[in-house]
Amino acid sequence: MFSIIVKLFLTMIIAALITPFVRKLAFVLGAVDNPNARRVNKKPMPTMGGLAIFIAFNFSVFILLRNQFPSHELFGITLGECIIILTGMIDDIRELSPKMKMLGIIIAGLVIYFLAGIRMNIVSIPGLGTFQLGWLSLPITLFWIMAITNAVNLIDGLDGLATGVSIIALFTMGVMAYFFLAVANTYVAILIFTLVAALIGFLPHNFHPAKIFLGDTGALFIGFMISVLSLKGLKNVTFISLIIPVIILGVPITDTVYAMLRRILNKRPISEADKHHLHHRLMQLGLSHRQTVLVIYGLALIFAFIALIYPLSTLIGGILLTVGVLFGLELFVESIGLVGEDRQPLLHLIQRIVHKMERHPGDHEE
Repeated sequence: MFSIIVKLFLTMIIAALITPFVRKLAFVLGAVDNPNARRVNKKPMPTMGGLAIFIAFNFSVFILLRNQFPSHELFGITLGECIIILTGMIDDIRELSPKMKMLGIIIAGLVIYFLAGIRMNIVSIPGLGTFQLGWLSLPITLFWIMAITNAVNLIDGLDGLATGVSIIALFTMGVMAYFFLAVANTYVAILIFTLVAALIGFLPHNFHPAKIFLGDTGALFIGFMISVLSLKGLKNVTFISLIIPVIILGVPITDTVYAMLRRILNKRPISEADKHHLHHRLMQLGLSHRQTVLVIYGLALIFAFIALIYPLSTLIGGILLTVGVLFGLELFVESIGLVGEDRQPLLHLIQRIVHKMERHPGDHEE
């Protein structure tokens, strides 16, 4: 164990050291984000930072920690990674259409399903029993990979935001994999912590004021790896094992779901970009760049803490906890106007109840 910890620290150092070289390569290849109406940056910034994370992670996996992982599954995951990294690099250099990016994610997902053999097979529903997914296994697995990959990509809007949130989510997943989810081997936790180490090494270069952005190379890679690694704990889906990764990834999933809802209500295309994401709304409310990132880190930590409570709860406790999380989340989302300042049904309901109580105080005193 001590040897593994030392190698994880070495992974951090490698990621930190190679990031400046990837930064120079990004300028050479033209992987640069220029300021525009959708961007927060005020000057041209090199992207493709995810390449440094990818290199450090795979160097550690194949050189430093090679004897910890089963070959067949590892090579399947690595092939999927390569497809995602290539998709992201092309997008950072030439800008792919949303359909082409989705195609890259689907191909990588098919590699994970058929070559790595990582998939959802069984669902256990409390009170109803256990069901084999059968032919639904493939579309459900692909949907999970596409949804999580895109969710992480959507929150990559501020310096260090996606990197920090992903570190918190992955670290929580690693703790779950090691202590709670009864994954057959500890190698899943080691794989997760290796990615965490690579991300921590990259973060000082990416935190505000950033010297390099993740780019789609990084955001797609991190999202893809989170989706695949979380699937290891979802092979046989139960209520608890399904809800835990969703709660852990609460920040990107919330932002994605409400972005889709916002665009549907405004009759806009779902794939259309806007400046009303979680980080945009917090900045519009007066928070600075760094304060916004730290607030969202705090939200991610709250979700992580809640996720850690689930394995210690009964089924009823887990359901009540989920209801409480959804209620609190809706209040927060409405209070910052994530869907729209004129769309606050829960807040309006609470206000009506409070007004009625104020108009009839005698009824309650009796």
